[in-house]
Amino acid sequence: MKPNDAVPSSIDIIHMLVRTTHAIQKEFDAQLGMFPTPYQVSGPRLRVLSVVLETGSIRMNELAARLGIKARTLTDLVDALEKEQLLVRVQDPQDRRAILIQLTEQAQATIRPVLDYQTEIAEKILGSLTESDRRVFYDMLLSLSKNKDLSACIELK
Repeated sequence: MKPNDAVPSSIDIIHMLVRTTHAIQKEFDAQLGMFPTPYQVSGPRLRVLSVVLETGSIRMNELAARLGIKARTLTDLVDALEKEQLLVRVQDPQDRRAILIQLTEQAQATIRPVLDYQTEIAEKILGSLTESDRRVFYDMLLSLSKNKDLSACIELK
């Protein structure tokens, strides 16, 4: 990069974003891994579980849309979470052809402390940012995510 007063190039910004994202993901996963749960937790799994918790039950296509991911990626996540007895597929009483995703009793009994812990981790990671910094940072990321050249590529890992 150029001297401190120069505007960083696009590639310098991308490299910094990727490097920072990797560091955050590594720390986030390491911290989540220390939480005692009877099942495996990760950011993507918790996103799925939290949306299902919030909605009570949801169709797969609606869940994929809310998460901003492809149906195939979601199917893999739901299959794994169902195998671990955290999610269950049930028939939609309004449309017998449709399937709803719901939390199991085990997930309902254990998910809130995990989600609270996830929030604590996020607070630690972003602790150096002021409220104003957070607003600006979020808006910048949102703006980037709406970039037509990027939006088709955004996928939950």
